[in-house]
Amino acid sequence: MRSESYRVCLIEDDQILGEALSDRLEVEGFACDWFESAGEARTALGRKRYDVAISDIRLPDESGEELFTALRAGGEPLPPFIFITGFGAVEAAVRLLKLGAEDYLTKPFDVGALIDKVRALCVKSRPHLAGEPTLGISRAMRALEAMLPQIAGSAATVLVTGESGVGKEEVARALHRCADTARKQPFVAVNCGALTESLLEAELFGHEKGAFTGAVREKKGYFEQAHGGTLFLDEIGDMPPAMQVKLLRVIQERQIQRVGGESPIPVRLRLVCATHQDLKKMVEQGTFREDLYYRIHVIHLHVPPLRERKEDILWLAERFLDRSAAERGEPRRSLHRLAEKPLLDYPWPGNIRELKHVLDRALILTNKAVLSAEDLFEETPPALDEVDPRQLAGYLAAAEKAFIERALRRNARRIAETAADLGISRKNLWEKMRRHGIGQSGG
Repeated sequence: MRSESYRVCLIEDDQILGEALSDRLEVEGFACDWFESAGEARTALGRKRYDVAISDIRLPDESGEELFTALRAGGEPLPPFIFITGFGAVEAAVRLLKLGAEDYLTKPFDVGALIDKVRALCVKSRPHLAGEPTLGISRAMRALEAMLPQIAGSAATVLVTGESGVGKEEVARALHRCADTARKQPFVAVNCGALTESLLEAELFGHEKGAFTGAVREKKGYFEQAHGGTLFLDEIGDMPPAMQVKLLRVIQERQIQRVGGESPIPVRLRLVCATHQDLKKMVEQGTFREDLYYRIHVIHLHVPPLRERKEDILWLAERFLDRSAAERGEPRRSLHRLAEKPLLDYPWPGNIRELKHVLDRALILTNKAVLSAEDLFEETPPALDEVDPRQLAGYLAAAEKAFIERALRRNARRIAETAADLGISRKNLWEKMRRHGIGQSGG
């Protein structure tokens, strides 16, 4: 079963026909909302996104023609409408086609043909659901995902680049899934910027009993834990120079040596590294080893920021809402249609991570079944189309500053907790705070 389904709005006052169509649509895999009056449907269509609407022309409170005409006059985007009509109302159906309706069926009709028509319109509306993407529906993310099966057949080291929060780890996990179709091999993720140099060595390579104070037993490091699977080294640009030398040796020799150990231990795994930094520039500045750069840069995957792939924003939001409902064991919440534009207009300096924070916060602070723009944003974000493109850099900087300040408040301005919350290293957080003039004590 898909975590996300095509949604159909069914407007039919006939109990027998309505129940039959609703049941058949559900069996065919569609999410169907059935309404018995035009008024109920009008409210739902104003609040929820539907891929297709099926409406009888004759309804108890107003006709389907009146409903469709009023909705079109409202100026909001509508799903494709298919009308059901009796023989005597064909003229009205023809008028509706001229107004922009998609099609009409005359009773009695072939339900199978209706289902085929609905499915074709849904696929046209949201083609990504037919292919079940896991990373995004934008052209950039679909192209990136299409490369993964081919890369999975190689043991080459992969470098994933992109801003903080764009989903670099999700790309690494998707690559791992392509290589490990049996779902039996380990995926181990390490944030290189979150550990001190001494801790990083012991965590990566493991240690023998008695190797240092507190080493009361031997411990396998991340390389050994990932044997046969994938080791994901996030923020590789934060790795200290001495550790860069040791990592280079492991890549070259395909073996590690535990801290305090004497015997080399062979390791077989896929190494995926990630960074938000410009490693080539760091090589030129002498802060990152050139030989290591070329060793990890065999295959390069770049993940664009969320503001450059707006098609993914609502898709990701819907996936987060699906996942949250499943994890909490609660009814699934939805987004009000008027909340979509602010989500699309906001530049998301924190990328996917910030989007998830915004939705998580709204789900905690409100019990509403349908989330509005006011529920999502503490203050209404300015629309990008109102910003001078020459000032876009300043706009993004202001948004990033506000994002960091919210995270600091959320974590009582504790640096370690805030950095972990944002998914960046403490060093990176300090740099951003200094750049934006944010003090640790606030104000």
